[in-house]
Amino acid sequence: MIKVVLIGIGHDHATSVYDSVINLEIFDAVGFAVPEQEKEAFSDRIEKYKKYISYFEIEEALSFEGLDAAIIETEEENLTEYSIMALKNGLSVHSDKPGGLDLSRFEEMTGLAKANKKILHFGYMYRYNPVVVKLLEDIKNGEYGEIFGVEAQMNCLHNDKKRAWLSKFPGGMLFYLGCHLIDLILSIQGEPEEVIPLSTSSGINKIMSPDIGMAVFKYKNGISFAKSCGAEIGGFMRRQLVVCGSKKTIEINPFEALDGGGLQHSVVRETTYEEAQKLDWWNSTVKTESERFNRYDSMMESFAKMVMGEMENPYSPDYELTLYKLLLKACGVKTE
Repeated sequence: MIKVVLIGIGHDHATSVYDSVINLEIFDAVGFAVPEQEKEAFSDRIEKYKKYISYFEIEEALSFEGLDAAIIETEEENLTEYSIMALKNGLSVHSDKPGGLDLSRFEEMTGLAKANKKILHFGYMYRYNPVVVKLLEDIKNGEYGEIFGVEAQMNCLHNDKKRAWLSKFPGGMLFYLGCHLIDLILSIQGEPEEVIPLSTSSGINKIMSPDIGMAVFKYKNGISFAKSCGAEIGGFMRRQLVVCGSKKTIEINPFEALDGGGLQHSVVRETTYEEAQKLDWWNSTVKTESERFNRYDSMMESFAKMVMGEMENPYSPDYELTLYKLLLKACGVKTE
């Protein structure tokens, strides 16, 4: 069991992460604290969790005796700042994604994690999807042959207020949700030779924020893309990942179908070169459904095991910095 505090309640995933941390026996959640700028906007969430865990001020929470880690669930633009504060207090950190807006501060954060030999873990929940875990293992073992294309989409339908809110981020939806997809592309294919930012606005209801986030990634042997739209009707059920290799193609679609009770499953379609040769090319795909899982429980259990030394973090601080720089490039930000 690890002793943790939770900082912030403004991230979209905050309440789900809080629920997992409070309910999982692997955590001893001593309390939570909320930055001043979140206290009024998220007062309902604060009151909800005061019923379950103690409420502290930030400095009091981070200096609690015997702490192992801090879980940072602030609004996106403040994630890096509070992660740095926790690392300076000698704590391992789970931070939701993708980090704040300042590259130099992100570099400072990853440097602190390396220097202090602390776990720095991000809330990219697709990393713990059982289908993705198996996919990455199979790619590593050569079952897909040479990968020449990854197509990733993560869409939804936001209201006008949420779509307008996206203007605070470079690339809008690509920064906000497309970061998950870029993480997958980087994990599968490594760094691209060229990044082409293509984010734009749907203009629906005269909201001009970049609610259509997109980028193309050029590799020596193919092209991949990430797309995240916040104005797509039915977008939740068209969140998908396609990986094309010389030996096999997989489509995960939808990425997460909701089963109720906090559980999800993935729908998978796979086609191998051998099966396609044996059967009708049009009808050679095998469709399956994954095991049921809770996206936040598996993610937070893994973090706890990393802190306890029972599991190695496959995503190093150097990887996280490379991912963040790639995300910024995809959003049209110069990183050099």
